[in-house]
Amino acid sequence: MIIKILGSGCSKCLTLTQNTKAALSKSGQQAEIIKITDFSDIAAYGVMSTPALVIDEKLVSYGKVLKADEIIALLS
Repeated sequence: MIIKILGSGCSKCLTLTQNTKAALSKSGQQAEIIKITDFSDIAAYGVMSTPALVIDEKLVSYGKVLKADEIIALLS
């Protein structure tokens, strides 16, 4: 599984990254986490509001910081 965090590196993006790592740990799943900060790459996903979360090339969330439990639900 490949998870991408899209954003500029702001505090919300960092929090989403931490919550994603917590979700993976809680659920016992493993994934590669990639941070995407280049705005042209972010725009290629159609994202205009960050942070955004992409799981296996599927955009699942943008514009908000998901909690670990919400991310676990998306990983299933």
